[in-house]
Amino acid sequence: MSFSTQTKNELARIFPESREEVLSELAALIRMSGTIQLAGFKKLNFKITTENAAIARKIFKILKNNFGINTVITVQKSNNLKKNNSYVMTITHALGANDILEKVKILKREEDSFYISDRVPFEILDGESAKRAYIRGAFLGSGSISDPEKTYHMEFVNNNMRFAEDFVQLINSYGLNSKIVMRKNNYVVYIKESENISDILNIMGAHKALLSLENTRIVKQMRNDVNRIVNCETANLSKTIDASIRQIENIKFIINKAGIDYLPQNLKEIAVLRLKNQNLSLKELGQMLSIPIGKSGVNHRLRKIDKIAEKLRGEGGE
Repeated sequence: MSFSTQTKNELARIFPESREEVLSELAALIRMSGTIQLAGFKKLNFKITTENAAIARKIFKILKNNFGINTVITVQKSNNLKKNNSYVMTITHALGANDILEKVKILKREEDSFYISDRVPFEILDGESAKRAYIRGAFLGSGSISDPEKTYHMEFVNNNMRFAEDFVQLINSYGLNSKIVMRKNNYVVYIKESENISDILNIMGAHKALLSLENTRIVKQMRNDVNRIVNCETANLSKTIDASIRQIENIKFIINKAGIDYLPQNLKEIAVLRLKNQNLSLKELGQMLSIPIGKSGVNHRLRKIDKIAEKLRGEGGE
């Protein structure tokens, strides 16, 4: 089961308590996964379609408990093996479709006519719980979230630009950073940062999904930190090995060109130690000197040897 499905199953078990929450969550569900049909003069039907059985059960209970509607759930089997079956609930005009659409502010009347609104119904989102319920309904209707093991990405898909702009305004009122991108004929509201996704999961009430995401994020961070340390140590080790090889080559060149006694006594001592102990660190070499010195002192002497070798090469035309 995908992380997105697990999150939706968790949210499907949360039932709105107040009338405001009921209307807000149902408004988002109809907006994101519903279709409206003209059934005659000023008569409308609407359908809500979902591939998740838990969401279908939730919508059925909301309609029954709050509007007294016992709608029939029909199952549309998919011929595509990669797709799940769809659960369709049809609310006809006779069952009160017009009344529900008006209450959730999707259907609006002007004198003797009516029109379908393409905006977020902020007029019914006047409380904190109503806003959270609307975002939760939108996610259940057309949202998805990627597996945090792979990437951090949450999105809400709809087909109206004005609605997408309103929805971004609603989400970002919580200090989040959602944006809009067009994909085919749809406007996708998306969130990328893991902190923002954690926040919106908390807003919707998906606390188990939030804990799972946070655990994954911590493990990934620890893994990245370990890899960073290992890579840093590997790079430092490579530099140390390269420097050691260069130093040994320069010392051998000086011996072959001018003899070891060409070097001053302090450089001669460190040169002999380096040849005999090619794998030791600078700090370890410094401790082996007749008068021990630190890492920086050893490095300073070896740099002098490098300069002497370069000088000899220049004099010899090499």
